[in-house]
Amino acid sequence: MSSLLKPSLNWLLVFVPAAIWLEHFRPDAHTFIFGAACLAIIPLAGWLGHATEHLAARTNETLGGLLNATFGNAAELILALIALQKGLHDVVKASLTGSIIGNILLVLGASCLAGGFKFKILRFNAAGARSQATMMTLAAIALVAPAIFHYLAAAGRDGALTGDLARKEAGLSLEIAIVLILTYAASLLFSLITHRQLFESAVVEGEEGHEAHWSTGRSIGVLVAATAFIAWMSEVLVGSVEQAAHAFGMTSIFIGVIVVAIVGNAAEHSSAILMAMKNRMDLSLGIAMGSSLQIALFVAPVLVLASYFIGPKPMDLVFTPAEVAAVVLSVIITEQIAGDGESHWLEGLQLLAVYVILGMLFYFLPEPISR
Repeated sequence: MSSLLKPSLNWLLVFVPAAIWLEHFRPDAHTFIFGAACLAIIPLAGWLGHATEHLAARTNETLGGLLNATFGNAAELILALIALQKGLHDVVKASLTGSIIGNILLVLGASCLAGGFKFKILRFNAAGARSQATMMTLAAIALVAPAIFHYLAAAGRDGALTGDLARKEAGLSLEIAIVLILTYAASLLFSLITHRQLFESAVVEGEEGHEAHWSTGRSIGVLVAATAFIAWMSEVLVGSVEQAAHAFGMTSIFIGVIVVAIVGNAAEHSSAILMAMKNRMDLSLGIAMGSSLQIALFVAPVLVLASYFIGPKPMDLVFTPAEVAAVVLSVIITEQIAGDGESHWLEGLQLLAVYVILGMLFYFLPEPISR
């Protein structure tokens, strides 16, 4: 993340003390608390991504993208864990859906659009991109399977599963979570060690600037501080999300899929776009697609496992039909764009158009959604 981020977003840090003050002295002002917490998380996530970029500066594009996606997803994971502890499973699942589609549609789309205005053709390693797209297909299948079980098993039972079927559904989600974590570990072995040549940059970049890199100690210090404040602001945000949703006239699923996901992924948004504008599309792809993969194959399964230890009850992987359809359709169009190793501004615009269409779907979707 370049220095361009700092003057444009640092002023939002004023909302950190504002959110804290509102929570303690105006606890009933849920709309203002929610808004202040959202705005506070954006620059904090930006600094988290900025520190990550300095850590990744001495690595290759693949590891750099992984580091950026991992620490960029820290805000999302913290948000989800706090919501999970409060039993807000619908908000957690919606934010996971929003992160997956947001990264491969909004982040990648904005990256291709911004980079495409500066460079006529954006080139990247097609083999590595296809490998990531295939993993995204696996992630989509993992989301479809529990939903198929739930809605077929619930047919004729008023949409609810009880007794043995409920236990089987929980067991299915737990087993799929374990498979996904093992698959994600295998994908890291593949991309970082055994077949890392497939993920090498397709473009030889020149020097884009002479900004001095932070020391490892400074980078880690900023990461720790940003993560701690993100955790604090996340707790404030989650505590007001339901009341704020009603006040804004939005459903909780729209808040989770669109608002919370965008806020939680602020670091990836700016990093991927700035890398694309430097014609470093392999790194931009690694951030956008890598973040979606990490959410689907690691964060979601970890949340399922964590729900057995925190929160009122275990969380399953049964997403609503709209959420499943959104992920599947997003994966399909991303595969079309990532397959040839080239992109341009129009493909970026197409990805953004799909994101807007899905956003409108979730906005108008009614609140009563049975899982």
